[in-house]
Amino acid sequence: MKPAIGDIYCVYVDKLQQYAACQVTGLKDSSSSRSHGLISIVELDWTGESLPSETELQAMRPLRCNYLFWDNRLDHSYVDANVPKNYLFTGTIPPLITEEPNSYSGWSTGGSVYRQRQWEQIPERLREQFKAASREDTMVELEGHQVRRSTSRIHESILDNLTDMSELSKLPCLTQIQASRLYDGLLPYLRHHPFVIELQLGEHSCTSLDLRDTHLQRLSVYAGGLERLVLNPELSTLSLWGPISPKLQIIAEDQGRWIHASFTSKPPLHCGLDRLKGLHLTGITELDLLPVIHSYPMLQELRLWGKPGVIANIGSIAALPKLQTFSTSDLFGFTPEEFPHPEQLPQLTWLWMSSLPADAAKSIKARFKKEVAIGLDLSITKPRKPEWLAENLDNPFRDWDGREHITSANAKKAAALYKKTSAEIHALVRRALDESEASEVQAQLNAIVRQYAEAFNRMDRRQGFIETVEREEIYTVLSELLNSAAGRLTEAGVSIDIEELYAAFDAVRDY
Repeated sequence: MKPAIGDIYCVYVDKLQQYAACQVTGLKDSSSSRSHGLISIVELDWTGESLPSETELQAMRPLRCNYLFWDNRLDHSYVDANVPKNYLFTGTIPPLITEEPNSYSGWSTGGSVYRQRQWEQIPERLREQFKAASREDTMVELEGHQVRRSTSRIHESILDNLTDMSELSKLPCLTQIQASRLYDGLLPYLRHHPFVIELQLGEHSCTSLDLRDTHLQRLSVYAGGLERLVLNPELSTLSLWGPISPKLQIIAEDQGRWIHASFTSKPPLHCGLDRLKGLHLTGITELDLLPVIHSYPMLQELRLWGKPGVIANIGSIAALPKLQTFSTSDLFGFTPEEFPHPEQLPQLTWLWMSSLPADAAKSIKARFKKEVAIGLDLSITKPRKPEWLAENLDNPFRDWDGREHITSANAKKAAALYKKTSAEIHALVRRALDESEASEVQAQLNAIVRQYAEAFNRMDRRQGFIETVEREEIYTVLSELLNSAAGRLTEAGVSIDIEELYAAFDAVRDY
């Protein structure tokens, strides 16, 4: 059934242990090549132990959200018009909203109801203080530093100069803290301030970290040396980076049932998150999926991103009874026969695979295409032949090949330019180390950087394809080449001015 304006859909939300509801408020033609287009939906101010009665349907109203920086706002956005299979049509009433939304989102009904309820559990005095400060433009002093009272994020540049973390109480709207280390007094502060919901923590030198009494929803923490991590019940997003100890144990509510965790390359196995909800692995070079599935058997979401990389036992995802979302990028080493059939993944609502073996891509797309009609969001793109992988294994611009607005010719030019620039920089470094041409290194690097920037200028003049993402990728590739060169030269006692080289790049580039 295609959604129509006024239709109400319900979905069971584990975190609420209830059904939540949304209404279709509009239809939108999509410029995307995907045929099902977009619809707008608004989250409704209703939850129930069972699906709504006709009386409840007629009484439904849009949810008005005022948690954190939301001010009587609707959760109203465009989503993919293909209704996920776990959403249940429950009836139709006249549309409650006629205005068009100004944002795009995914199907996440129930999220705003949950956040609003969490907000309302915070003492009213603190909520009023937060709202009042969020509208102010006054400054406060933190041990000699002037900071806007409505500040929501603090970095180590401020924390490094604080001797008393209670000074942060002068910032009622503080929600995010980025700390390069575990400052004295930071944990007690977190325990007593319910609005601080995000912490990024650098090299803390702890073997045990206890966050159980904080109010964090998102945590990114350096894992090096960490053997015990205790999480608070509200946490929904966990990111660990750096070397992970095989001794690491993570203590979380219901063994991680509400948590989406992100790790680099390989996750810790049997670490205590036996009921983990979502797992995201990045930078994969080689991965045997079977022990991962054994360690996290209750996954509802699994995202795997290669460097690119090779994956073994991809068929083991069929052993995940609750799997709803599965996506891969830049992963190879599996055949069409290894990937499960639709009937082996009955809960699947999202299947996105990009840059994968061509024969597997063709087979998977053909087998799962019929599932789109019953709510599967399917995207199988960038099929790769073996020769492509051999040519692009070390090409940081490989993702340009197949990107909608980038021609194949420009993708190949970018790959060739990377190889040329990399070879020139490596040759220059070798000469500087072997022949002591240190006095000329800076000037020669400057010339290479300018040639790199100008080459992309020429490509962009013809096609106009370099947008924000491509601009960042071009810069990142150059940065990695220069930092690698600087590291090798520094070890040999040769110093270069990296900032001058970045300035030369910025002076030449037109994109």
